[in-house]
Amino acid sequence: MAKRAFSGIRIVDFTHVLSGPFCTYQLGLLGADVIKVEEPGLGDYMRRRGSDRDLRRRLMGDHFLSLNANKRSIVIDLTSKDGAAVARRLIDDADVVVENFRAGVMEGLGLGYEAVSERNPRLIYCALSGYGRSGLHATRKVYDQVVQANSGLMSGTGEIGGGPIKSGSPVLDYSSGLMAAFAISAALFQRSADGLGQFIDVAMHDTALMLMSTSIMNQTRSGKAPRPHANEHPLAAASCYVAGDGEMIMLGCCTQGQFERLCVLIGRPDIAADPRFSDVNTQDVHRAALVEILQTEMRARSAEDWERHLADHVPASRVRSLSEGLDQARLNNRKVIRSIEPPEGFPGQVEVPVAAYIFGHDGPEITSFPPELGVDTRDVLREHGYDDETIERLIDEGAVETDSDRNLPI
Repeated sequence: MAKRAFSGIRIVDFTHVLSGPFCTYQLGLLGADVIKVEEPGLGDYMRRRGSDRDLRRRLMGDHFLSLNANKRSIVIDLTSKDGAAVARRLIDDADVVVENFRAGVMEGLGLGYEAVSERNPRLIYCALSGYGRSGLHATRKVYDQVVQANSGLMSGTGEIGGGPIKSGSPVLDYSSGLMAAFAISAALFQRSADGLGQFIDVAMHDTALMLMSTSIMNQTRSGKAPRPHANEHPLAAASCYVAGDGEMIMLGCCTQGQFERLCVLIGRPDIAADPRFSDVNTQDVHRAALVEILQTEMRARSAEDWERHLADHVPASRVRSLSEGLDQARLNNRKVIRSIEPPEGFPGQVEVPVAAYIFGHDGPEITSFPPELGVDTRDVLREHGYDDETIERLIDEGAVETDSDRNLPI
């Protein structure tokens, strides 16, 4: 098998739910050996999440499947003395540790950066949390929607004149995971030059601020706060309209040239010649009038017809469902969505999102199916010097667990 960017890099992954597992999933796609440490009993919470009840009962919920290919699962009771010792041995041989507990949790287990980096000074340790490892809210428990609320991100979404609305997708979980993966990649590159390890503190709240750069500039420079625009845009020709079939068409004509082309394409070049609308930089004065004109024109065809007519010339798309969006992805054949071969006895086929980029060679690949809970415990322990007798003792004492036949009513 060809070597990929992170081939030979070992990651001990103490993360759970979404942001942390998404980070390590992205690194695993590029060849990192990701050892996923899970709690005894039920493992990662996402094993019990998703729409397929049968998969949830198997502790292989479809939410878990979407984030955990190319990983190995070991179950360790980190609260036990022997379990913590096992975790430390794994970390001793690791290049990277990723965790997304609240501040102080790993330190309380004796697994914080200060303790483990003394034994492994080249270690890159990434701590991912809601508000970071220092500051006012460092010890608070959070999820994506809570940080959306706290950061002000929600203040710019929702219906016009209505209250703030959170994003439908957990955008801060995903973007924080990407931020962590980027930071780890940078730290590995830096280590290749200076030989030093690194502590990385990633906060979802900080990520939210990065996603609002232009809004923050408006707020700090002119005091102009973001407000909900629903499907509208300050530019009328970059807004959403109801087409003749009741479907919606999103326009994205933000430049003078795009606006003028749009007017020609809809058979109304006179609009661009109208002094009220002739300059996109001053259209906002008469925005309501332009919206009314464009809405009338958009009702002349179906959304699909408008897309066919417009999209090769100006930014425009029919508003699609997720199912239709997936069909578009398959037609584009960029291999963002890929089928992965399930193990024998696993129900049905599995399609998962992979990575949002393509390499010319040796790029992101799925090489192993998401692991059953604890399926790799014995193998990982053997790799780290434990003999079979010691492994059985650790299992008997509950310090570690292996895979077993679970069929839980979840």
